[in-house]
Amino acid sequence: MLTLPPSVRIHIAAAPIDLRRGFDGLANAVRGVLGDDPMSGHLFVFHGKRGNLVRILFWDRTGYCVLSKRLERGRFHLPRQPAEGSCRIELTAGELLLMLEGLDLTGAKRERRWTAETARLSWR
Repeated sequence: MLTLPPSVRIHIAAAPIDLRRGFDGLANAVRGVLGDDPMSGHLFVFHGKRGNLVRILFWDRTGYCVLSKRLERGRFHLPRQPAEGSCRIELTAGELLLMLEGLDLTGAKRERRWTAETARLSWR
């Protein structure tokens, strides 16, 4: 189970990149491709052209960490398409876990979540 604080965001690059890059190459991809700070503490997910390998880069206050996963059969699927003109998709921790399991979430439907605002509207 992946437990992350709510302040940590997960961004996946919409376009595949060369995954032969190391720590510094992935950090440069975060700056150049995603336009973000790789030392922000967020998770940055990259996938290759063949779709069977992902790498996750994050900064843990003492250095960069890179996690890799390769599917032996099948490929990783992006949970949805990026917004118009965007080069990234923001994921929840649950979506990332399902993606890392190799599940295709394109047809999945999320129920509307409870918020205080929707609760007030339903009482009127």
